Amino acid sequence: MLLIVFTFIAFTLEEEHWWNYPGFELWKFINLAVFIGFMIFLLKRRTGEAFRTRRENIKRDLARAREERDAALAKLKEVEDRLSRLDTEVAAIREQQVQEAAEERERIAKSTETEVAKLSEQATREIESAGKVAKHELRRFAAEQSVRMAEQIIRREMKPEDDQRLITQNIEELGGAA
Repeated sequence: MLLIVFTFIAFTLEEEHWWNYPGFELWKFINLAVFIGFMIFLLKRRTGEAFRTRRENIKRDLARAREERDAALAKLKEVEDRLSRLDTEVAAIREQQVQEAAEERERIAKSTETEVAKLSEQATREIESAGKVAKHELRRFAAEQSVRMAEQIIRREMKPEDDQRLITQNIEELGGAA
């Protein structure tokens, strides 16, 4: 670009009449070109560093975003693996529950059988005990009835002479014993 500007300046120096033409004045264009060139130089220098820093920040942010994305994908894969294993774990837990329920039913059945056996033995013992008590009561009742009936028979059949004879006999036995 500078080559074009210098060529233009050299060409304008040969012909003097249009370079100083009112309103066109070539020196304004040269001044503008130098100013634009200087501004481009300054902006490139200052903005180049800012753009380079910005580019590095963007690269760093992109790298960090990739790392976070990779970490999130790894976490997602882990969660998906856990979810896929969840069905098998649920099935295993259900199977374990069924097995534990069966074992509990067996334990309860055995416990019930032993309780029934204990209650049966206890009932048998209570029945036997009640039978013994009933037999004892029956014997006592029978003895009382026998004594009562014997007493009635004796009262009905005994005469005053029999009574006198028994008393005398008892006194003799007591006297003979003394």
